[in-house]
Amino acid sequence: MDSVDVQVLKKADEWVRTGRRAVMGTIVRTWGSAPRPVGSLVVIRDDGLVAGSVSGGCIEDDLVDRIRSRALAADRPQRVKYGVTAEDAFKFGLPCGGTLELVLEPVTAESRIDELLARVIEGRQTVRRLEMQTGRVTLAEGTGRDVLSATDEALVTVHGPRLRLLVIGAGQLTHYLAQMALACDYAVTICDPREEYADGWLVPGTTLVRTMPDDTVVEFKPDMNTAIVALTHDPKLDDLALMEALKSNAFYVGAIGSKKNQAKRRERLKEFGVTESQLERLHGPVGIKNGARTPAEIAVSIIAELTAAKYGYEIPAPQPVSPAAAIESGCPV
Repeated sequence: MDSVDVQVLKKADEWVRTGRRAVMGTIVRTWGSAPRPVGSLVVIRDDGLVAGSVSGGCIEDDLVDRIRSRALAADRPQRVKYGVTAEDAFKFGLPCGGTLELVLEPVTAESRIDELLARVIEGRQTVRRLEMQTGRVTLAEGTGRDVLSATDEALVTVHGPRLRLLVIGAGQLTHYLAQMALACDYAVTICDPREEYADGWLVPGTTLVRTMPDDTVVEFKPDMNTAIVALTHDPKLDDLALMEALKSNAFYVGAIGSKKNQAKRRERLKEFGVTESQLERLHGPVGIKNGARTPAEIAVSIIAELTAAKYGYEIPAPQPVSPAAAIESGCPV
């Protein structure tokens, strides 16, 4: 499952290869409650076909009209603003007086979209620099600390995964979680030393390692952009990973298992020197509590909790709204 950015880049590359005229837009600045974050992409073909989004529809409609008439970015990059006035904000569906600024660029063979796409698919973070006066593009390796910037001289954008997810266990649940994490722009690594699971791993775009979990976590060097989730249901493997993960700088550490099993796990981890403060970081049972039962539903709950942790939100425990919703799942997360 491709991320939104990859989908946009693939369309831009496809249209250039087939000789179509297209314009790519990048959100470079927002004020107020803009619908999409800085860095969001859209590409519009000369006949009005759209891939990606910068507003959810209203701004895209205006862009289509102006790009088809060659009124915008016909020959070189151009900056445009939407929602500067309250009237424009209402017209273009920008809530609360929101405003956004875009850089639009005509997409050509010199845009190096094909090279950028190949690097991103390989999991390489890439910095793309677009010269505003000439349209010239250069690509460079990302450092992990690069950020988007836009001036009258150049637009600098960062592409490729900036977050990492290490999952312990290559079972069915992990297949769903890995695909969803890829769509959320994580670089995904799966660790499973068990042949019966590792041999069946089939999710492209991920990295599979067969080393022991504790060694894998140490070698991974978790930082503030790293999440670690243990999903084997095997204490011998999950606990090894958690002992190291909870001592690291990972922004999220989670483990599958019922509340009863989590209590037993915490006692075991204490015996191996994990402190109370470190144990407080453990999300277990993993995922938000939304009644999830199937592997796909549980994966959704994990991604939702990862997203909340990434943005610094705490999700309160939900309350069942019907007797059916109150039934305990046979496979607690």
